[in-house]
Amino acid sequence: MDAKLEKIVSHFILPGTVTDIRPLGNGLINDTFRVVTDGPDDFVLQRINQGIFRDVDLLQHNIDCVTRHIRHKLELAGETDIDRKVLHFLPDRETGKSYWTDGKEWWRVSVFIRDALTYEAVTPEYAGYAGEAFGQFEAMLADLPDQLGETIPDFHNMELRARQLREAVAADAAGRMADPEVRALVDTMFAREAEMCKADRMYREGLLPKRICHCDTKVNNMLFDRDGSILCVIDLDTVMPSFVFSDFGDFLRTAANTGAEDDPDLDKVGFNMDIFRAFARGYLSTAGAFLTPVERENLPFAATLFPYMQAVRFLTDYINEDTYYKIKYPAHNLVRTRAQWKLFESACAHLDEMAKFLQKEALN
Repeated sequence: MDAKLEKIVSHFILPGTVTDIRPLGNGLINDTFRVVTDGPDDFVLQRINQGIFRDVDLLQHNIDCVTRHIRHKLELAGETDIDRKVLHFLPDRETGKSYWTDGKEWWRVSVFIRDALTYEAVTPEYAGYAGEAFGQFEAMLADLPDQLGETIPDFHNMELRARQLREAVAADAAGRMADPEVRALVDTMFAREAEMCKADRMYREGLLPKRICHCDTKVNNMLFDRDGSILCVIDLDTVMPSFVFSDFGDFLRTAANTGAEDDPDLDKVGFNMDIFRAFARGYLSTAGAFLTPVERENLPFAATLFPYMQAVRFLTDYINEDTYYKIKYPAHNLVRTRAQWKLFESACAHLDEMAKFLQKEALN
């Protein structure tokens, strides 16, 4: 057993004796370990990636407020399996905070949820489950009294992403604007900029609210019971105020893509309406009660916004000579841009079909 990890765990009020600490999962952001004990519960130890989450106090404040509120809702509803339906973080022995730090690293411990499964496959069935789970997550937090902050400022701010592209074009650090394809992509993106930035304008005009959203809506960010029922939403680091478009559109950007995010074969890339219908139906079944007419009407827009935003981000990085995203070959970000733009165009082609489906669902 790793002596360093064992010492870190000792800073938390943890029942039972630790018998083993082993790696858990394959997360890309935080280092995660399963803490095995001789008691009834095991625990999850995570090192918080402060390179991404710079304000750990804010991060854990958000998570504490959200998990406390959901737990209270479950208690009021008479839920008998609460400890498997919401994450629970242990306090540090000295400060009582839900994390411990030595000033160089930041760590937290939560109760391991037993007999739970995650799924990677994005089928219509699991897209429906995801829509239901993330819609329910938002619904339970719609009346959260606590003020939350942005753990990653401007994470889904389209106006910022457009400004960053303009700055990259002006600087042209790598001379890549000389490529006619790059220039054509930039011009095409700028032609759609005003349309794709409308959410921020509607917010400033008081037409569109911000909600407490998950902001990382993937199928594998849900836990399922062994009988297939949904237990809870996990990976709460990105929970923060945002438009519901974040949870709706970002899921579909990856789940409804018939190709890979960086697929060089654009014939494989398209927008899968079966996934859209399943996710939207599940989402509306739980989130429909609190959505405003403006939010509901613009869900198809959300499905186009996120491939557009990601295409802008990939192209910006390519023009900046690949300073943000890791690449596997020199044109990788350009290939990613092409694939995301093809997905954007495919989603746009289905806008009317999406709108008619949502109108039909509203009548059911």
